[in-house]
Amino acid sequence: MRPGAAGEDVPGVRPTFGARLADAMDRYGPLCVGIDPHPGLLRAWGLTDDAAGLRAFALTVAESLVGRVAALKPQSAFFERHGSAGVAVLEEVLALVRAADGGTQVVLDAKRGDIGSTMDGYADAYLRDGAPLACDALTVSPYLGFGSLEPALSAARATGRGVFVLALTSNPEGAGVQHARTADGSCVAGLVARAAAGLNRTELEDREGVDGAPRLLGSVGLVVGATTGDAAARLGIDLAAVRGPLLAPGVGAQGAGARELEHVFGAARGDVLASTSRAVLQAGPSAAGLQEAAARAAHEAAAALR
Repeated sequence: MRPGAAGEDVPGVRPTFGARLADAMDRYGPLCVGIDPHPGLLRAWGLTDDAAGLRAFALTVAESLVGRVAALKPQSAFFERHGSAGVAVLEEVLALVRAADGGTQVVLDAKRGDIGSTMDGYADAYLRDGAPLACDALTVSPYLGFGSLEPALSAARATGRGVFVLALTSNPEGAGVQHARTADGSCVAGLVARAAAGLNRTELEDREGVDGAPRLLGSVGLVVGATTGDAAARLGIDLAAVRGPLLAPGVGAQGAGARELEHVFGAARGDVLASTSRAVLQAGPSAAGLQEAAARAAHEAAAALR
């Protein structure tokens, strides 16, 4: 068995992202809370729409929920809109979660995707040990070709990090690309899912048949909208075969409940990391309010995904 295989805690070697996330989901429930400081939420919290308001909002959410939820997901765009001061706040939030000893994983929602040296640069910025913007996992876009993600995939493998690859998103425009079929009848999103499954199979193969092995998740996850209905089934995409975490935006305030989650994910429900933002963030700015809302959302997600 190679050092650092999923679920294996080797001294001096970081367990894989998939193993860490599975542990966090088992401990706290299958919930990821977005840190989305858009102007409306800043106003609702009585904060100014500037870097100072951004910092108060983002650090309050992170400090209140780290060690209480499986994952936190800062949306990079809401930090970038404040320029260098906003990016400095994002660095501070990422550092806070990285330094905490509660197992909460931090997923940076940046949806990066490019080719060649530019993708090398993104990988270096977000997936390198010691990088100011280093996260546990990064959202990436495969729609310049799955192979264009190789710099990010290689960096993630080398440092025990992960990626969430956009597959089936809930925006209406996405279907024109993601549902399109190739000459052999395969849909584009299905090709993305199969590529992720192959990478996870390689990562997890050393753990097969190990007595007492924990629940296994690979480190290459997919983003699959919780409101995409029967798209996966209709397109012939086997989400359970991916064997990686399925980040599911759209749970809670956006309308996806138990029935919708069963419809979308079927046998893969146990791999779903439900993502919610407004349902929790609107309970701020009090830490107690955020914590109560997150605990309720985690309970509801767990019940919906049984």
